[in-house]
Amino acid sequence: MSEAGGIAVDRLKSLIERIERLEEEKKALSSDIRDIFAEAKSAGFDTKTMRTILKLRKMNAADRDEQEFLLDTYRKALDV
Repeated sequence: MSEAGGIAVDRLKSLIERIERLEEEKKALSSDIRDIFAEAKSAGFDTKTMRTILKLRKMNAADRDEQEFLLDTYRKALDV
């Protein structure tokens, strides 16, 4: 393993290349997700609501309940 300035060059290069490959995969996945949202929209689904549902599904039950409670509280306070 060669070193330059105390840095393991081969190891650094390997890490950078792995990150670059993952960034490319992430880009491809993002494109796939956009395509699915476009499909959903063309089928008549509201994609903004779908994104909200995805966000809620990622949350644990306690955080979701707290957010819903606060939203209800704010709605009542603002008479919305």
